[in-house]
Amino acid sequence: MNKIKIFADSTSDVPAHWRQQYEISIVPLYTVFGDDALQDGVNIHPEQLFERVSREGRLPRTAAPSPADFIQAFTPYIEQGDDILYISLSSELSSTYQNALLAASEFPEGRVSVFDSLNLSCGFGLLVMKAARAAANGSTIEQIVDMLTATRPLIDTEFVIDTLEYLYKGGRCSGMQNLIGSLLKIRPVIKVIDGKMTPAYKVRGKREKALDQMLQNALKHRDVMDNDMIIVVHALAEEDALMLQARLQEETNAQEVLLTTAGCVISSHCGPQTIGIMYAKKA
Repeated sequence: MNKIKIFADSTSDVPAHWRQQYEISIVPLYTVFGDDALQDGVNIHPEQLFERVSREGRLPRTAAPSPADFIQAFTPYIEQGDDILYISLSSELSSTYQNALLAASEFPEGRVSVFDSLNLSCGFGLLVMKAARAAANGSTIEQIVDMLTATRPLIDTEFVIDTLEYLYKGGRCSGMQNLIGSLLKIRPVIKVIDGKMTPAYKVRGKREKALDQMLQNALKHRDVMDNDMIIVVHALAEEDALMLQARLQEETNAQEVLLTTAGCVISSHCGPQTIGIMYAKKA
């Protein structure tokens, strides 16, 4: 049986130490300022993105890797005899999944498998980690895909957006909504449902109120949480993320509550100070 090589893309926000430990390879999406196409996590990082948005007063576009990008990434591993399982950003949010399928069709049948996470950020990263651990323990691609298919609807992804400015600049809310939201300190809370970013509710008032609401939403499921891991992901909100991490460690039975940072693609849509909690529920 060929070795299984796990691939993901940069929106999975898989921490570097996991990528190294499990030899997970990442195909970056693009952050595009005018004619300047930069690879997420390669030649642009969130701090640089936020600085450039502040300086230029505009958001970048984001773009999927092309089929050629995937082919270039996959080829060395196919040539050395590995089989590839690529886990993708939600097909409801990007053409990344379709482009990976096109690339997979250029290789012999069965050598490259593509799985749609129907999620983003570490909601997607949780699936990547479960796949990597299963591969390391000797599971076949078919067994891993069956496990991912069963786990995918059990992933809970929720995050608080601190400012409507990025949603406004990105055309996702009107100028009036941005003005009213800013004046009233309204913070939208987003959930991923059926692969789509869905406004779940809004919290008016202090940021701490929104963070506590998100935390309580997670804790009310503590009895049905998969105890493997919980992930707190943030964009330039480390102090709040550390607080959430500590509370989740104290109040759940999770073996690990991991802290990680959101990449440029997620950050460019949601803005600085975004913070989220991701976990899986038990089957």
